[in-house]
Amino acid sequence: MRRLVALVFLLSAAAWADPRRPLVVVLDAGHGGAYPHDGAHGPHGLVEKEVALMVTLHLKELLEQSGATVVLTRESDGDLPLWRRVQIANDSGADLFLSIHCNSMPKLKDRLITRGVETYFLSPDATDREAKALADVENEGAAPIARSSNAVSELLADLALGQARNDSAHLAEIVQRRLVQDARITNRGVRQAPFVVLAGTKMPSALVEIGFISHPLEGRLLGKVRHQRVIARALAAAVQEYADAVLTRRLVTSQAHVVLPEIVLVAHRPPRRKAKATAPVAAAAAPR
Repeated sequence: MRRLVALVFLLSAAAWADPRRPLVVVLDAGHGGAYPHDGAHGPHGLVEKEVALMVTLHLKELLEQSGATVVLTRESDGDLPLWRRVQIANDSGADLFLSIHCNSMPKLKDRLITRGVETYFLSPDATDREAKALADVENEGAAPIARSSNAVSELLADLALGQARNDSAHLAEIVQRRLVQDARITNRGVRQAPFVVLAGTKMPSALVEIGFISHPLEGRLLGKVRHQRVIARALAAAVQEYADAVLTRRLVTSQAHVVLPEIVLVAHRPPRRKAKATAPVAAAAAPR
């Protein structure tokens, strides 16, 4: 009996052993370099490339404190082509990819009223005209073949059997919810568009526009370190929430492949009870 209990304990330990490795996250600070690759411009000389990098560095610090491995596509101001960002993500074997940007409106009347956060996942069809226009701006400089919707459709078709594309929508939803709830940013919803930087990645990926740098108030907020840290904390919580789901699924998958040794239980029959002695049968009938 003791041997059986010990064996069950060992099997349970093997089945529930944690095979998880540190989460690997690739953070992509959008844009970089000189004009016109520096991104959108806001009030008082604020530039998208600088805000995106500062938020990314804050986020990197928070994620590393939680035990994650963080890879940056850029750590300083530099013009990094989209294909190189994708290559860094794929070479790192990352669990997820998050590209951080600031939004902007081209028309003055829209710049005065439009604010809030948007989070995107990959799709050949944009949610609306604004999403399509934003993707066109972000895809600027990418190879013409990579910028076409047909190319994105082909990539999605190749990855149709993979879980990464489905997970990207889940990641985008969590990021959006966390920024709205934790950072208290106006909710402009989860959207989809044919972003080249998302199309090339082999892992779940999302692109987040953390606010409108063109808005008079939100633009000033994006330039403040305190607000950048609030955004970074919300993003760190989103990554952790998503990672918990990913790692849990990885753990369950690992357990499904645990091979347990065959256990044969041998039943022991109880000893037969001895029959009670009966009186001997008379050999002959008694005389009358």
